[in-house]
Amino acid sequence: MIIPVILAGGSGTRLWPLSRQFYPKQMINLTNEHTMLQNTILRLADLDDVSSPFVVCNENHRFMTAEQLRDINIKPCSIMLEPAARNTAPAIAAAAIQIINDNSSDPIMLVLPADHVIDKIPEFYAALEQGLYYAEKGNMVTFGVIPDSPESGYGYIKKGDPINGDFAACRIEKFFEKPDKKTAEIYVDSGDFCWNSGMFMFRASAIINELEKYSPDIVNSCRQAIEKGISDLDFFRLDKENFSASPSDSIDCAVMEKTKHGIMIPFDAGWNDLGSWEALWQAGKKDKEKNVIKGDVLVHDVSNSYIKSESRLVAAAGLDNHIIVETADAVLVACRDRVQDVKKLVDKMKKKGRQEILTHRRDYRPWGACETMDFDDRFKVKRITVKPGAKLSLHQHFNRAEHWIIVSGTALVIKGNEKIVLKEDQSIYIPVGVLHKMENPGRIALELIEIQSGSYLGEDDIIRFDKDRR
Repeated sequence: MIIPVILAGGSGTRLWPLSRQFYPKQMINLTNEHTMLQNTILRLADLDDVSSPFVVCNENHRFMTAEQLRDINIKPCSIMLEPAARNTAPAIAAAAIQIINDNSSDPIMLVLPADHVIDKIPEFYAALEQGLYYAEKGNMVTFGVIPDSPESGYGYIKKGDPINGDFAACRIEKFFEKPDKKTAEIYVDSGDFCWNSGMFMFRASAIINELEKYSPDIVNSCRQAIEKGISDLDFFRLDKENFSASPSDSIDCAVMEKTKHGIMIPFDAGWNDLGSWEALWQAGKKDKEKNVIKGDVLVHDVSNSYIKSESRLVAAAGLDNHIIVETADAVLVACRDRVQDVKKLVDKMKKKGRQEILTHRRDYRPWGACETMDFDDRFKVKRITVKPGAKLSLHQHFNRAEHWIIVSGTALVIKGNEKIVLKEDQSIYIPVGVLHKMENPGRIALELIEIQSGSYLGEDDIIRFDKDRR
């Protein structure tokens, strides 16, 4: 039995402003109608003897993750929530421990990041079949992408001695961090290197044995985090104190660079991790001027560029080799050969406390979505969508009042001791301090405008009184 372990905890900062801390790239549909997370799971559909996926994600993304799995009719064997970012080794260790606890057999783990593109599925399956052969024998298998260009945005793995006389499988000589452009050219020209895909295959017991040998503190912390963890709705919450105490390390550094049982399967399957805007330009459908155009965009004398509009017209003239990405609250303009510097911009915004790195104006919740349309020091206007049958928690605010105006659908509102049904064009006022709650009892989405007013409009001005999460 193969258990796919989907690592969905990344932040995707190099794809800002589309990817945000609370809405990262794996949750976005960048290449087709499905999100990156959904595509990662769907591409396994025709593999034999594969279980439902085991997903590891940041607790801030839990509802989006569950909703996206439901959208493609996937019931995961677990959604494990990381209370802190500790890199891939603790995430894999926690998943392996839980899988061992839940299975009488010793299944094979297929570890897949949730943000990859793979165009050639037969070639991908062939590599997995080759990897399975070695994983079943107790080896630590990684998959190296045969490079077609000198990319400085990827890590590299140098091939060691071939196994069985050819390089269909080989030992691992060494891992290398992301090189500069000149070094990447040397790597690719030599033919001795593969890109590090971040995909792995091994038995659950085998990876735990290797982690105990080389990184025992990670295993100990993860065991404690699972023992003191709790099941919550569709999720398993790792204990925050113990998981946060784990050393933060990649599985490459923690195990793969040290193990005597490491094997690499080189493969070419149209792989891309879409880790930058340059990667999206490379993967996108281009016009005759080699532009990738998305959304409401008008260009004149523009070439070799990626231009995306999310909310308004973007017009460009006289540009070559540029990236322009527009969202409702931010615009990125960069040269294509400097897109790796987007992360530096994000770091600067983080130091300044900018909210634009955290979330979009449209914020997705388990019950629907809300979008900030306008705000100032003493007011905020939001557009709120509540899915049929969904409800917001019973709560109160101490610094703000709210006025709800129903645009479409039906709302059942609890206001203090009153129960009120509101329909299209009706409204209600919620004074400061009054307990209130809302749900959509209808069969269509409930749309309303919320106007907040008061001395403090922060999202932390809320006290909840039931388990439904807003």
